[in-house]
Amino acid sequence: MVEAVQDAGVVVTGAGGGIGAALARRFAAEGARVVVNDLDADRAKAVAGEIGGIAVPGDASAIVAEARDALGGTVDVYCANAGLGSGGTEAAEEEVWAQAWDLNVMAHVRAARALLPDWLERGEGRFVSTVSAAGLLTMIGAAPYSVTKHGAFAFAEWLSLTYRHRGLKVHAICPQGVRTDMLTASGSAGELVLAPTAIDPDDVADALFEGIENNRFLILPHPEVAGYYRARAAEPDRWLAGMNHIQQKLEAAR
Repeated sequence: MVEAVQDAGVVVTGAGGGIGAALARRFAAEGARVVVNDLDADRAKAVAGEIGGIAVPGDASAIVAEARDALGGTVDVYCANAGLGSGGTEAAEEEVWAQAWDLNVMAHVRAARALLPDWLERGEGRFVSTVSAAGLLTMIGAAPYSVTKHGAFAFAEWLSLTYRHRGLKVHAICPQGVRTDMLTASGSAGELVLAPTAIDPDDVADALFEGIENNRFLILPHPEVAGYYRARAAEPDRWLAGMNHIQQKLEAAR
């Protein structure tokens, strides 16, 4: 058992399935009291019923107050997991860009805005951001997703460097392919880039809890992402050329 989460009040957004459901199950198994949030009320209630949690359906951007009340007045851990895997190029509709920005970035900002006053007063709190390796690297064929996941990572990083001396612990989870509905919906790009090394949602939960035990900011369920991230920083033109080669393979396959 991970002592840091025993009897903690935990909120997981987007927890009706996939990574969110795996995180909710793991927190509950570790002795936490878990609020399960999802836009789909039936899915939220199903997962909450399975783990003995509390379902708080609705927009992930606006559930902190209700979740806090459901947990008896205190949120100890907040998992900003809900997200949109929006595909498309720069030509994607304005609405697609706006929705991706709102959920993948601003929902995290709004949650932090609601949580931080109490956490900073108490001198403790834990913010878990489900980002994606796309937030460190990129994703072929998905400009709105890639750009907003970069934003989510940047915000998690900013929170950590700004408030860690005041007791805030931040974790940014950055997996590549995970066997979820989002991977299925990613189409040919996901099949080419992500599916060959895809892992299960439970593997992501395992990586997070190992990171919690070691108080590590960057959570890489696919360890090889660290090498890609180093290569991107050290030799950006070579890295971009390699990614462009994958883009050309995708175009040829289509």
